[in-house]
Amino acid sequence: MPLSVMSHASVSHFVPAVFLDRDGTLIEDNGSLRLPKQVVFYTSTVPTLRQLQEHFRLFIVTNQSGVAKGDLTLEEANQVNTHVVAWLHERGVRINAVYCCPHRRQDNCACIKPNPHFLLYAAHWHGLDLRRSFVIGDHPHDVELARNAGATGVYVLTGHGVRHRAELSSEAMVAPDLAAAADWILGRIADTAPQGFAKRRQTMKEPA
Repeated sequence: MPLSVMSHASVSHFVPAVFLDRDGTLIEDNGSLRLPKQVVFYTSTVPTLRQLQEHFRLFIVTNQSGVAKGDLTLEEANQVNTHVVAWLHERGVRINAVYCCPHRRQDNCACIKPNPHFLLYAAHWHGLDLRRSFVIGDHPHDVELARNAGATGVYVLTGHGVRHRAELSSEAMVAPDLAAAADWILGRIADTAPQGFAKRRQTMKEPA
């Protein structure tokens, strides 16, 4: 069964979202994590997500095929995801839901990336506008996921990003890391945002 760790009530109007890969995007990719203490966040994760959540609902979408392979249990995957959400919440970041596929690719399930199942599910229950939404991840499947759902994908070179870069289509947007991806996204919406957005964005980027 697909795993949703955290989900809040739906909204009455359509809003944009950013769907985030977990391993190699928000945290270091250290294989199938079984324990919360194995989680190592990138230093840019919290400040970057704080910026993004001012304009987007935030979601995590992760493939955890290690469950089907027997490397970890569904409960262990759930515990790690819960820890990620709680750790971020303690630092002022709200993740609206975590969607986790525990299957292997050969299982041909509906929920494994790049199938758009979880994004369509989130759009329905959280009132999202996928056309104004983004997906950030370190695997080509994250970019494909965005395209399949009508969103925009941003590929990051952290995690396995460098290894799989050659598999990307030529038009894919590539960023060095999560912070750079967010900067590109915020730059795109600045053109259509109310006057003063660009100035506020510049202020947010200034060092403390």
